[in-house]
Amino acid sequence: MELTQQISDISAYLAADDVIDHEHPCVRKTAERLRSETIDAYTYASAAFGFVRDSIEHSADSGDLRVTWRASDVLGARTGVCYAKAHALAALLRAAGIPAGLCYQRLADDDGTNPSVHGLIALKLPGRERWARQDARGNKPGVDARFSLDEERLAWVVRPEFNEMDYPVLYAAPHPAILGALRTAADRPELWRTLPTEL
Repeated sequence: MELTQQISDISAYLAADDVIDHEHPCVRKTAERLRSETIDAYTYASAAFGFVRDSIEHSADSGDLRVTWRASDVLGARTGVCYAKAHALAALLRAAGIPAGLCYQRLADDDGTNPSVHGLIALKLPGRERWARQDARGNKPGVDARFSLDEERLAWVVRPEFNEMDYPVLYAAPHPAILGALRTAADRPELWRTLPTEL
């Protein structure tokens, strides 16, 4: 999938903000630990992906009703939905100087009903021209997402016959509609009711 940068300046995909707060001590500490266990940008990115995918529970899978959205809170609470986990992974990558952005898919249930927007990230490693999408949502039966630069290994492949799609924009910050729902939801059931069904 060819992504279009929302902002042409690559530094926007390295910036810290209120959501991707990679200057927060919790993010920095996690990044430093991962850096100490890896040898280069590739192995760091792969380790950060594995950490977020496997060590932070997807709250819908675990039954956790909390809504986290700030990267440091996601890492601290060890829970979040796909968007929150994407924010945490982007923060860990940016903390190591690896450009990372946010991207989205429009998905549906197996019968094509109940459309929803799914969040993931894309990163750009040194020496590579293209952005590579990664989905740290968390694996479960039927979902086997893996870190890969050459062939995408996402949680889901879109099905155009069900009006599913990959949105082509690579955002430097979360989409406002997604972030608004995350910030205002009192719990996950409310979040499910207020998230947009398309962007």
